[in-house]
Amino acid sequence: MGIDEKLARLATLSPADLRAEWMQTYKVPAPKLSPDLLRLGIAYRLQEKVYGSIPIRVARSLTRPTTSAARTIKPGTQLVRSWNGRTIDVLATDDGFLMDGESYRSLSAIARHVTGTAWSGPRFFGLN
Repeated sequence: MGIDEKLARLATLSPADLRAEWMQTYKVPAPKLSPDLLRLGIAYRLQEKVYGSIPIRVARSLTRPTTSAARTIKPGTQLVRSWNGRTIDVLATDDGFLMDGESYRSLSAIARHVTGTAWSGPRFFGLN
């Protein structure tokens, strides 16, 4: 039976059958999860056996917090950075950031403007 058939078969299994399938797949008793979550867990493991696991780099990126530094900066916050003898003074606003009277949508846009190259804005301002 191919992977597609195995995955399709999971949709037809009863909760008791899913628990037995979990035991066969993982070699441990099924945790107390809903049938839908058991199906997902079994399907993941079946696909992992056929296609291999995801690279460590990808797995780490999936566990990182999803909130960006820009979303956690409150309007009115002032960021100051020295760059090549120049003081960069940025004010967070409701719509983005203000530097030298110009509005920017992101800290990365400011970092790119200041340095002339692509930078992570939060990293440039030491927020990481």
